[in-house]
Amino acid sequence: MTQFQSGADALNSLNASNEGGNGSKAEFASFKSGSSYKVRVTSTTDLIKFYSYGIFKKVNSFVAKDPSVKNAKGFAESNFTPWDLASNYYSDLKRKAEDAGQAAKAEEYKAEAGKYRAKERYAFGFIDLTTGEPIIVDLSKKQAQGIHAVIAKYAAKLGKLAFELSKSGSSTSTVVSLSPIIDMDEDLSDKERENFAKFADKTFDMSLFDGLLFEADEKQQIENLVAAGFDITLIGLSIGASGDGLGDLSEDKFEF
Repeated sequence: MTQFQSGADALNSLNASNEGGNGSKAEFASFKSGSSYKVRVTSTTDLIKFYSYGIFKKVNSFVAKDPSVKNAKGFAESNFTPWDLASNYYSDLKRKAEDAGQAAKAEEYKAEAGKYRAKERYAFGFIDLTTGEPIIVDLSKKQAQGIHAVIAKYAAKLGKLAFELSKSGSSTSTVVSLSPIIDMDEDLSDKERENFAKFADKTFDMSLFDGLLFEADEKQQIENLVAAGFDITLIGLSIGASGDGLGDLSEDKFEF
């Protein structure tokens, strides 16, 4: 888990103002619109930050086994992955279109660059009071900021309050919320109260984050680019053309 920020380090990134797994012990809990969990929060730092690639309904989310170096705003600046190179290819076309006064083309290329860019995301750990087991949910930075604001507000009362974690809406109108359950005698079942009490003075098992995310090597990332419909020859890559099938990833071949 060395490439991921966890706990307080992830929290620092979450509060900054800038804008599936290999042999895992746990998986992300299903958290679709309409989902709701009654949970216990064991601390303010039960989270990790990661950068995820993928395209909805085309390529499942993954993280790079050898991640690129990101700047403070989350943009790759060195050690580019194949997906970074694809994003940079369209970013370069966007700049050229802007210079030529082609606003519509610039917007088109901007959208394409965004498809391949790594997205900053957060994994949050909770205790599911229905089962008494840990769960981990995947959140965007904006969603995570909203959730953590509630956790921070009630930080001194985490040992006394349960919460309801829910998601509603769709697409850009999706809302994730965490609401305190004030009357636990009324709103929790006997089993849920029992599971809440079971985790008194216990911490979330941070080792559950290990292997949670699928880490794709360069070959897998290139194959994913092909699956996404990107012409890898545009960035000098190929599959099976050389001994390792990766082509030349040297940065001096590309104009950024």
